Amino acid sequence: MGYFELVRESFPALLRGLGVTLELWGLTLLFGAILGVLIALARVYGNKYLYYVATGYVELIRGTPMLVQLFIIYYGLGDVGIFIKPFLAAIVAFVINTAAYQAEYFRGAIQSIRGGQIEAAHALGMSRAQVIRRIVLPQALRLVIPSWSNEAIVMLKATSLAFMVTVQELLAIGKLISSRNYRSLEVFSMVAILYLIVVLFFTQLLDMIEKKVRTPGIGGKALGA
Repeated sequence: MGYFELVRESFPALLRGLGVTLELWGLTLLFGAILGVLIALARVYGNKYLYYVATGYVELIRGTPMLVQLFIIYYGLGDVGIFIKPFLAAIVAFVINTAAYQAEYFRGAIQSIRGGQIEAAHALGMSRAQVIRRIVLPQALRLVIPSWSNEAIVMLKATSLAFMVTVQELLAIGKLISSRNYRSLEVFSMVAILYLIVVLFFTQLLDMIEKKVRTPGIGGKALGA
């Protein structure tokens, strides 16, 4: 079988695997962002108990490998009678992991908001919840995009770990095809090219979104201020 014949034969299955990869990625980013914002708010505005819990969570998750976390969710919980399907286990593990990193990006963006705006809002009679909802979050969600985009791309590639718990995503399909025809170099080259195309596409898309929503007069340097 020639290379182009192999591509033609393998491409439909690889595309199905890519669809699973993108589904994993989309759900991970969505729920990871929601959890990350809540953790960031707990660290910035929560009482000392919320702060310690949120900080402990971030340090624990960032200090342990994602693959170990995935194995604990899929294999470890099974030892105590909690059985989770592979796709759901991957989502849970990925969300738990990315939320810890996203929380730090959101925390930096929240803390970069000028204190004068918050003081002025309080002077106008706004409650803390109103200040967070109307002043802090709208600006923070714009400022966080450059650093958040990096995490999004990292997670896109990290979804390949799902094959370790039998999720039929792109890498798993490539491994299956390779084991059938013993053409590992060609098959995994196709897998790498598909990842590269998707990463480049979403990198450009996120760059466009960043430029579109950027607040005039406020640049990405605010996060490092």
